[in-house]
Amino acid sequence: MNNSILWYATRGAGAVSLVLLSGVVVLGILGATRFEAPGWPRFLTTHLHRNLSLVAVLFLLLHIVTAVVDPFTNLGWGAAVVPFSSYYRTFWLGLGAVAAELMAAIVVTSLLRGWLGHRTWRLVHWLAYASWPIAVAHGWGTGTDSGAGWMLALDVVCIGSVGIVLAARLLGPAGDPLAGERVRFRSGVQRGPRQ
Repeated sequence: MNNSILWYATRGAGAVSLVLLSGVVVLGILGATRFEAPGWPRFLTTHLHRNLSLVAVLFLLLHIVTAVVDPFTNLGWGAAVVPFSSYYRTFWLGLGAVAAELMAAIVVTSLLRGWLGHRTWRLVHWLAYASWPIAVAHGWGTGTDSGAGWMLALDVVCIGSVGIVLAARLLGPAGDPLAGERVRFRSGVQRGPRQ
């Protein structure tokens, strides 16, 4: 295979992985806050989160495989599996391996959720909050396009999106924002028109 094709595939899959994983984190936070809006029911957030996660994992695997088989870097599988063992950009590639392993733990526990129970699954799923910024740092440090204008713009959009939704979750009302509305609806208490 042509070396430049592998190089472009690695870079492209890395950038696409960043966008997809950012979307997964945003949808995960929205799902945890039970986000619901007209034309966007809650189940859509959950299903989109799950499906986007699968696509993100595929692009992440493509990113890893093309980076490992690229003869320019000559990484080998050890660098992809054992964090901080690569001779090439040791720290930054190590962060990528750590982020990938955290994401692998999330995927495996999601597949085994029925056997693990909700509490264990949820504890492991919190690793997403650690894996995403580690993956972003990996891209900054090892990405050959990290200083390019288009990549900086992509970073700003991804970081801004996650930051806004995370801030809304942390600073917003606790619990289900529509809980009161549901209780009133189920009990038959109707409110007048919204003012």
